[in-house]
Amino acid sequence: MNERSFIDPAIPRKSEIIDRALTTGPEAMPLPSVVEVSESGTCNRSCDFCPRSIPGFPNVKEFIEPALIDSVSLQLEEVGFAGIFLFSGFVEPLLDKKIFEHVKTIRRNLSKGRIEIVTNGDSLNKTRLRRLFDAGLSTLLISVYDGPEDAERLGSMCRSIGLLDDQYLIRHRYLPPEEDFGITLSNRAGMMEGAKFSIPATRQAVQGSCYYPHYTFFFDYLGDVLMCPHDWGKKHIVGNLKRQTFKEIWTGSLFDTARQRLRHGDRNFSPCNVCDVKGALMGKRHVEAWESYWDNMSAMPAATK
Repeated sequence: MNERSFIDPAIPRKSEIIDRALTTGPEAMPLPSVVEVSESGTCNRSCDFCPRSIPGFPNVKEFIEPALIDSVSLQLEEVGFAGIFLFSGFVEPLLDKKIFEHVKTIRRNLSKGRIEIVTNGDSLNKTRLRRLFDAGLSTLLISVYDGPEDAERLGSMCRSIGLLDDQYLIRHRYLPPEEDFGITLSNRAGMMEGAKFSIPATRQAVQGSCYYPHYTFFFDYLGDVLMCPHDWGKKHIVGNLKRQTFKEIWTGSLFDTARQRLRHGDRNFSPCNVCDVKGALMGKRHVEAWESYWDNMSAMPAATK
């Protein structure tokens, strides 16, 4: 496991929400508590600790189709999803001119879920802030990269339009490298070797369980579903939402095999074999729910499965 030790102070908040949002769908199947969408192929920054700082890393100015947002959120409502629908991933979500429409669609379709956005705040102003929350946003997480003055400016902007403490979160990402930039650093499933702040791929699979595929469902603007949100190289695609349903992918053999192996600490497959992520910081209750689900399924007569 890597020697870096900084743990994002926002993790306890997210862990609490994830645990609270644990629900079951058809046949008592555990549902994800986070559905994360990387809704374009572009970002306006290339931070030293991000794979986007690698020379030649693709910056694709294409955006998700509104119909896909509508379809996925309706499917989530149908199975009883009550977690976080998160705009984040490998992009800057507020570069999408249709972001307000997307938030409004999800809020219309999802009766129980939260809607959150992770942004660098570069394009924020009071008008856009109001539009996001008028559309139905639950919480805006602002990652600040330019220093404490910018953090204070963005916090003041949020307070000035009357946002409550649980509606925005300032994340201090401007700390120096020796303080891990203020984030829980990882090698992004082996993708950071060529970045400005280079972190090598592991030469031997690290020991320890990883819970990400038990509680997270991650898809991008193309509809590709990844086993893990750290897989910046898209090495392990488990389905595509333009050709398959949410339930088909979430319960499919590719996802299920990854869960089974990772809960036992078996990372000897791509991209987990080169990844150094601390994968057990959140999601323990989901692992237990999956274990119970598998036990119940194995005890059922074959004719009823």
